[in-house]
Amino acid sequence: MADHDIGDFAVKPIGYSQDSVLSKPKVNGITNGISNEITNGLTNGPTNGNGLGTANGGAYPSSSPITNGVADGPVGGDNAASMIPAPYGGPNVEPRLATNGVHFDNRPKDNISPHPRQRTTARSRWNSQLREGQPRARTFSRDANGNAFPRIGRPVELLRHSYDVVVVGSGYGGGVAASRMARAGEYPSSFHDAVPEIRVSGDMKASDPASVPFEKGNSTGMYHLMVGEGQNAFVANGLGGTSLVNANVFLRADDKTMAMDEWPEELNDEGALDIYYDRAERMLEPACYPEDLPEPAKLKLLRKQFETVKKHAEKEGWSPKFYRVPQTTRFKDGPNSTGVHMQSSNLTGQDCTGVNDGSKSSTLVTYLTDAWNWGAEIFTQCEVRFVKKHPTEGYLVFFAWHGSRREAFKRNFQHDLMWVHAKKCVFLGAGTLGTTEIMLRSKQRGLPVSDEVGQNMSGNGDLLAFGYNTNEEANAIGHEDPDPDNPVGPTITGVIDCRDQQEALDGFVIEEGAVPHALSHLLQPMLLSLPGSLHPPDLSHLQHQAKSLASWKSALLGPYHPGGSISKTQIYLIMSHDANQAIMTLKHDKPALEFRGVGNQAHLQKLNKLMREMTNNHGGTFVNNPFYAEMNKQEITVHPVGGMSMSSSGQSEEGATSHCGEVLTGVEDGVHRGLVVVDGALIPTALGVNPFATITALAERSVELVAKDFGIEIDYETSNGSIDPYGMPAYPLDEDHLDEMAAVKQAEEQIDEARLAGKAGTIFSEVMKGFIHIGDEIEDFEVAANMAEDDCADAHFFLSVHAWDSNELINRRDHTAMLTGTFSNGMPGSPFMVSRGDFHLFKYDKHAPDQTNMSYDFDMIGTNDERIHFYGEKIINPTVAFSPRKVWEATSSLYVTLSNPENRSEIIGRGILHIEWSDFRRQLTTFDTLGHNVPLRLQTATSFLSYFTRQVATVFLAPLTALQWGTIQAPIEHQKRPATAKFQCKAEDGVETTMRMWEPTGSIEPNTTPHNILFVPGAAVDHQIFALPTIKKNAIEYFTAAGYRCWCVTHRVGKTHAAQKGYTTYDARLDIAAALHEIRQRQGHEPEKIYIVAHCAGSVALSMGLLDGKIPASWVRGITASNVFMHPEFANVNRYKASLPISLTSIYPYVTGSQWFSCNSSRKDSYIQHLLNEVLRFYPAGRGELCSSVTCHRSELAFGRLWSHDRLNRSTHEQLHRFLGGTTMKSLAHLVDMGLKGYVTDTDGCELANKESLSRLAGIPIFLFSGAENAVYRPECTLTDFEELRMQFGEEGYSRVQFPGHGHLDCWMSETAAVKGGVFDHVRRRVDEVFHPGRSRKGSRRKTASAKSTPSPKDSPLMG
Repeated sequence: MADHDIGDFAVKPIGYSQDSVLSKPKVNGITNGISNEITNGLTNGPTNGNGLGTANGGAYPSSSPITNGVADGPVGGDNAASMIPAPYGGPNVEPRLATNGVHFDNRPKDNISPHPRQRTTARSRWNSQLREGQPRARTFSRDANGNAFPRIGRPVELLRHSYDVVVVGSGYGGGVAASRMARAGEYPSSFHDAVPEIRVSGDMKASDPASVPFEKGNSTGMYHLMVGEGQNAFVANGLGGTSLVNANVFLRADDKTMAMDEWPEELNDEGALDIYYDRAERMLEPACYPEDLPEPAKLKLLRKQFETVKKHAEKEGWSPKFYRVPQTTRFKDGPNSTGVHMQSSNLTGQDCTGVNDGSKSSTLVTYLTDAWNWGAEIFTQCEVRFVKKHPTEGYLVFFAWHGSRREAFKRNFQHDLMWVHAKKCVFLGAGTLGTTEIMLRSKQRGLPVSDEVGQNMSGNGDLLAFGYNTNEEANAIGHEDPDPDNPVGPTITGVIDCRDQQEALDGFVIEEGAVPHALSHLLQPMLLSLPGSLHPPDLSHLQHQAKSLASWKSALLGPYHPGGSISKTQIYLIMSHDANQAIMTLKHDKPALEFRGVGNQAHLQKLNKLMREMTNNHGGTFVNNPFYAEMNKQEITVHPVGGMSMSSSGQSEEGATSHCGEVLTGVEDGVHRGLVVVDGALIPTALGVNPFATITALAERSVELVAKDFGIEIDYETSNGSIDPYGMPAYPLDEDHLDEMAAVKQAEEQIDEARLAGKAGTIFSEVMKGFIHIGDEIEDFEVAANMAEDDCADAHFFLSVHAWDSNELINRRDHTAMLTGTFSNGMPGSPFMVSRGDFHLFKYDKHAPDQTNMSYDFDMIGTNDERIHFYGEKIINPTVAFSPRKVWEATSSLYVTLSNPENRSEIIGRGILHIEWSDFRRQLTTFDTLGHNVPLRLQTATSFLSYFTRQVATVFLAPLTALQWGTIQAPIEHQKRPATAKFQCKAEDGVETTMRMWEPTGSIEPNTTPHNILFVPGAAVDHQIFALPTIKKNAIEYFTAAGYRCWCVTHRVGKTHAAQKGYTTYDARLDIAAALHEIRQRQGHEPEKIYIVAHCAGSVALSMGLLDGKIPASWVRGITASNVFMHPEFANVNRYKASLPISLTSIYPYVTGSQWFSCNSSRKDSYIQHLLNEVLRFYPAGRGELCSSVTCHRSELAFGRLWSHDRLNRSTHEQLHRFLGGTTMKSLAHLVDMGLKGYVTDTDGCELANKESLSRLAGIPIFLFSGAENAVYRPECTLTDFEELRMQFGEEGYSRVQFPGHGHLDCWMSETAAVKGGVFDHVRRRVDEVFHPGRSRKGSRRKTASAKSTPSPKDSPLMG
């Protein structure tokens, strides 16, 4: 190749083997993907998402540690980019094409290093023999920063704005294509570890335009289930893509499949891919399970089941084959083809969720490691969104960066995208789903492509099923510590190959599988609960008993017990052919999959019948996959292919890419030169076999062809030798002529210095918005901003601040940190990239006395390559003293000047940017400290906050350092309608209480009167918990809007003066009776029965009155009992307090001299009360429930924690003193007595709930609910009521719900209580059922459930 073709650069293409070296200059490039922690030498983890990563040395925090290898990841959905920089020289070799790359990755995962809780001893006898007397594979100790493994990724702060080559993705295609690498971490080994790694997204009604795609879970989690219509897809996130969690099976596509009309004619010839398969094999080194190792039980069973398949095949005239599959699992210690030291497999069966024993030969420990060793730059935590043409040459790759907690700004994260310029090539290896999504979005953004993008996708004919409780041991449950003589084996060990058939579409393979340990205890309940199970026919009574005994063994003794039903369960994995009719679309900018008719195809039914015979012939029960059984015949695939399918003719009408993967323009055979797809999205049809070998071979081929087109010669002969990931790459790039290299080098030295010294860092992200006038004629910032606002010249930035050494940020005179992000203002070239900018925190201003500034100082570059200098200041001086408003204005207003970077006096524009309050709240959530241990991070956080305190203590830290007293009446945000009327109710003992009434605001049926609901609050509160003025819609507003007349009585133990007279909850039943009587009196003749909604002590008092007859049941239409009813059983902390040898109700009067305990306190209270307030700072409120409110603390002492804090808004929590009163020790002692006994009693302690008294409740519909985090009474206490009522009166009329994430009072005082599926919605559903049986809404007959409600940030409830 001529030097001028590439200039001074040469590219390391995707698809080179570990021996591949360019004999000509290298090209500047970037790898984009999701990185994970590295094990066995390099990052190992799943990659599903879009990201940036570089492999030019070990940069501080962007990638995670490496252990004995390179990270590996599965084929699915990884959107990453690699960038390739300038040439380098090596000893006695020509310069090799290196990939200086950006890799987008959202999750750190590590397939190779042992899990912290996993033993590091040999798992089996053969493993011990293999290692005994032999040198162990290299292991690594902690580095200077305390990290257990080396780091090879680079932080995004070191990203340059342009490279010659960008590679997106890190699975087999992307790993081959550009050696993309990203973050890595350990694989989860338990269900508890796995749950935080789960991400579920998609649309089950993709074909319905009204349906909206959803997304739940960790957006950067390792495991990604994409729900589609007809079929679901499971892929992985991390450096290495789905190769991180696949089963390692390396099988070539058969010639008949490759000869199908869907393939380009260049690939139809027999053996067209053989040289590329061979090249992939040299890199990945697949091997069959050794004969000298103990044969796994599941493999033995599969061999026996092969006889059933043979008989079936003989009838149809074809010949199946049984053999051990070639796989990339390592069965011996030592270096792999790349030079990464690997460990032999422990045969745990954990491959499909990630194995921690260092035996998985993923792309992470092969292609990606090789790229790093040859100078590829790898950036992490990025998500590629779309690609567009650059104005002059190449392409712009736009990505969202997941670093510095930028996702807190949801809208900015999706729209204020960073970008990188690929001057020559972009290789798309983000996985089938990721690449297709990128190209669909690119099409929306104006990139001309074929209409076939997103079409003709396939699930590769994947089927999953189970042979439950067979007569044979299968031992197919993953185990961290398998029996040496009876190992689980790899996830897949053998195959029944049924592809040798007359028609290619009839071919398929059957492989045995293993369920990971994380799901082991869920397997039996799932299999037993699924409908449609097919049991073996003609079992004798004795055989039935044996099956039942085996099932009980697994249930009682665990899934690993020999002879148990789970131990005798075979897992079937089938790859076949389907109709290739799936499509992906973007709905609301989110991908939606539609698989048409997958679960109903005759071919699928035929395969299910065969698997049923294989199971039944061995005494087992055939169980289809859970999605098929429970979700309207939904299938699941782990091998989605297509979406950017090769055109069979090269024309856009028949595909989305050319035969070498270049994206077609949509006009005949025109292509986007250098925009190349190299993953499963290329494949135009199901392969009938595990696809990763074919994906790798196609990527090798595409890279070779594209390299040839660009005049690049690849050397496949030179090997790496042994790789040392703690050191520098063996062949670093020549940096002399790289763009921005001086600034990058300076930043890299700063980062490395902090890393090697073990320094702790500080990060946060910030969004500021405002107006900037373009022009230099206006000098006044405010005038310039006002003029820009008049001209609609808005501007904003989205920047992340990273102090690599927090000590320097705090103690250096300039208090500097690094800025990364984007600036947008509508100018040509917007959005502008900001890299390695300077941020100064409270820098002393020498031009003004006693003034400090927070300054933002950087050059930024536009998409048109234009550079502009940005300088902004926040001015803090004594004028803000004692004024929170002014402090906020000073710290949230940035005075901006834009200028020519070459001549700062040449002004381009001026204006002001502000932090909006909503953005500031989000910004607070992004603050974090980084360090290698918790004490260091705590110390760093303390130092930073102390420094901040010295600057503006009273503004930012006062709520954290001083108790919050309930003395100032804060303004009420929401104006509320007062009660329509107020009444005095006199009980039979002469005590008067207050009742309020609100007329309905919603419509009611003509010629009818509104139905009545009586609300009964608990102890120490009043009507305000139902008519709360600090939330948008309270319970009274909700039910009056629904057309109900609402009443609320404040009984004698509520927030009322009568509460100080020593009454008990038992006495309060009389007030409820009086309130009901008053309501009935005001109804006139033939009064209607009244629905009662009662909370806590009000609910207990209601049950007492009904049980002893003081409240006539004939007056009651129905009941909602909130958090407790007849069985008030204390939660743990309350039970502990109540069980103390000396009760608190005895101690308090003795110490204070008063029988009255107020939940409120003031600075004027006695020293005893002040001491109590200080002690209550440390009250065990529970994880995440600490606060500074005196009222909150005191109410917790009296009653227990009354809410989950994340359910209360700030206004409510600040004004608790308005809503809480107090209690007498007599009343509290009565509650304590009942809370310990677990049932309602009268004042003398006699139980009220006996069989005779319970009969009074007959015929009253009762709805019970509890907050799942109720810390006053155990949530299960309402379950006790529920079960007792049903046993006494039958099931009809009783229901119960438990609300996840809710505590006690927050069930009524939360903003989310009024949303669909919230507490109010559930209560109204029961009220409607009672008053309007014909109008009961869907789901109203649910008996007991876990409620679906709008989640707080800490929970995500599901309908039970």
